Amino acid sequence: MARAAPTYVCQSCGAATSKWAGRCDACGEWNTLEEEAASVGEAAHKTSLASAKAKGAKLELVALKGESAEPPRAISGIAEFDRVTGGGLVPGSAILVGGDPGIGKSTILLQVAAALASDGEVIYVSGEEAIAQVRLRATRLGLSGAEVELAAATNLRDILSTLEAAGPRLVVIDSIQTMWSDVLESAPGTVSQVRACSQELVRYAKRSGATVLLVGHVTKEGQIAGPRVVEHMVDTVLYFEGERGHQFRILRAVKNRFGPTDEIGVFEMTGEGLSEVANPSALFLSSRDEGASGSCVFAGIEGTRPVLVELQALVAPSPLGTPRRAVVGWDAGRLAMVLAVLETRAGLSLAGNDVYLNVAGGLRVSEPAADLAVAAALISSHLNVAVPPHVVIFGEISLSGTIRRVAQSDARLKEAAKLGFKAAILPAPAKGEAKKAAKDEPALTTYEVADLNALLELLKEGSLGA
Repeated sequence: MARAAPTYVCQSCGAATSKWAGRCDACGEWNTLEEEAASVGEAAHKTSLASAKAKGAKLELVALKGESAEPPRAISGIAEFDRVTGGGLVPGSAILVGGDPGIGKSTILLQVAAALASDGEVIYVSGEEAIAQVRLRATRLGLSGAEVELAAATNLRDILSTLEAAGPRLVVIDSIQTMWSDVLESAPGTVSQVRACSQELVRYAKRSGATVLLVGHVTKEGQIAGPRVVEHMVDTVLYFEGERGHQFRILRAVKNRFGPTDEIGVFEMTGEGLSEVANPSALFLSSRDEGASGSCVFAGIEGTRPVLVELQALVAPSPLGTPRRAVVGWDAGRLAMVLAVLETRAGLSLAGNDVYLNVAGGLRVSEPAADLAVAAALISSHLNVAVPPHVVIFGEISLSGTIRRVAQSDARLKEAAKLGFKAAILPAPAKGEAKKAAKDEPALTTYEVADLNALLELLKEGSLGA
């Protein structure tokens, strides 16, 4: 029998090739290709499955039209976590939680495990810490009385044997990069090991009906380490975000087969663990610099809820030939576009200035509705004219300098009015929407701008009130 041809797999991105090279063509990393022998399953897959005689039951076909019951969910009682997962944990689902080291992944999952331990058996498997270290964390969090079973192991065969015998309701694997299967010869943490271990754990979750929570490390680019196929295996992918210098933590759903995506949960890191934040807008604006130039409040939408956050900009003369552009919490390419539109359409000379933009509180904003707020902060800093602290701003900027309408404007205005804001700068309605906008009676004063020149005149005149 001929020997199966080896495959070389990149340990950075998971790309496979039949020949070794010093540099991966997919991700550009050097010295990351390692040989991986073809498994028995891959060799057997080369034969036609359709020609083989079926030994199991035939595939059952059902009509698309019909009724299916809503899957039951396990409610943890941590409202922000349940919000992100779509209302609770679905039995038989696999959830991948990624985040930077020390951001709080193990802390939040230990709190979730302790909250669900009263409704069924919960097993916490740690491959990075000893049992004594997990117990010390539980004592610090005030969870030492929870009926959570602990294990410190990395051998996947031993872990699966224990889980099959115990039949838990919830399993936490911390982390997937430390697990290894004795079927493969590669070291723990490699692409082949992470992929194989994830596949076996997902298969166990589907077979047993238990919910499996996998902890994954992230790379310097912010992506979960290992092949992207791991994200395709699981049902839900959550990212735990936040700056180490801030006490705020953002749990964000980027994939969810049982609920909405792009939903966020806001937590605050305290000495007793992560505490949920019911009103993140008030928390993000608690230490705002009122009356300072270059600062304004953006009314955004994160998932299904409106969130108000402060945007800070600083425009200063640059002594360098190439001015600096530093961005924290927003897209750098989007900032370059706004600067180009401001210079071309509004006549602001910003090419010779250093520009710094910061989203206060450690939140990352991705929606285009922040364009108008960023432009207002840049204009405010460049002209040294403060935006009144009671004004919120939102709107999308086009390359022609016009301001476009954004979705869920009513929700943004209601959230701003609830927090005591008195005015809002927003895009002017289109011709077909003029009558509809006139019928609505906003809870605060609105200033509608059609283009950047109107925004510039509004900030110069200082007619926004005190």
